Amino acid sequence: MFAVLKTGGKQYKVQSGDVLRVEKLAADAGEKVQFNEILMVGGDSPVVGAPLVAGAAVQADVIDQIKGDKVINFVKRRRKHSSKRTKGHRQQLTLLRITEILASGADASGVKAAVGAGSVAGVAAAAAAPKKAAPKKAAAKAEAPKAAAPAAGGDDLKELSGVGPALEKKLHENGVTTFAQIAAWTEADVTEMDEKLSFKGRIEREGWIAQAKELASK
Repeated sequence: MFAVLKTGGKQYKVQSGDVLRVEKLAADAGEKVQFNEILMVGGDSPVVGAPLVAGAAVQADVIDQIKGDKVINFVKRRRKHSSKRTKGHRQQLTLLRITEILASGADASGVKAAVGAGSVAGVAAAAAAPKKAAPKKAAAKAEAPKAAAPAAGGDDLKELSGVGPALEKKLHENGVTTFAQIAAWTEADVTEMDEKLSFKGRIEREGWIAQAKELASK
């Protein structure tokens, strides 16, 4: 007998004794879990669900929580400052051994249902838990100072070519609030600020230092 089960947005054809890797489940090694989303039960009398087979289930033992093979994601943008980015990712998985296929009577088995670690059910359970620290966190957040607020007497940096509200906020976060500060930048300061603002070459390209000197003298 075999069955086709659904978990983690994927479908798997399994039979008793199979070892299977699925999207991470909320279960520890040694636990027994039951998959209730069965699309088909095969054998002498095959049953196809519409979309699920009523009363059918697949039971399995959790062997271990593992990680999949590393996947490398490389992105290159030719016309945007020739930027490159490489990221590695290893998917979290659960290793299972299929122990039994139930054609009926799944509701009365008493085995824990297999639930994804990031499923809606898990989120709902977390939301239902008491949140004693919530008011304290909210109060702390309300009292936190705004890092992006300009210092008293600061200049309107948006007068510089290419500086909008978002870029002005970044300058404030890095302690730059006046034209005089920008007018006094050295080559090393320009290089450092290029990295902090993630706009390499813009300071020289837009002529910020020359503009700042002229604006500061007014």
